[in-house]
Amino acid sequence: MNYVTFIVKIIGKPEQSSFDKNIYVTEILVKLCQIKNHNSEITLQLSVWGNLSYDLMKYYQINDYIIVEGYISLRESILDVDVFTTDKQVEISVFKIYPFILNNIQIDTIAN
Repeated sequence: MNYVTFIVKIIGKPEQSSFDKNIYVTEILVKLCQIKNHNSEITLQLSVWGNLSYDLMKYYQINDYIIVEGYISLRESILDVDVFTTDKQVEISVFKIYPFILNNIQIDTIAN
């Protein structure tokens, strides 16, 4: 099964795109939090669709820690465009986001 739950740190600015009939997707680069090995960094691409995409853009920013639930998939790497390799990049299609540690948050904004 490819269902995952992670605590991640937002390291890139969210980029939102729209498709036909106002369907929105936000892609964001995050870093996986690791306890044992502090020297390695694992970065993931998150894809967030629909109304949750709007919430991600509105409430979360770089250096926030969030809990994400979603489905994992592999796609062709977008980092080496000029080189013909078979590198894969991990992508998570998110369907739930929970705040974990947020910077500069107003509790009244999320509660309402």
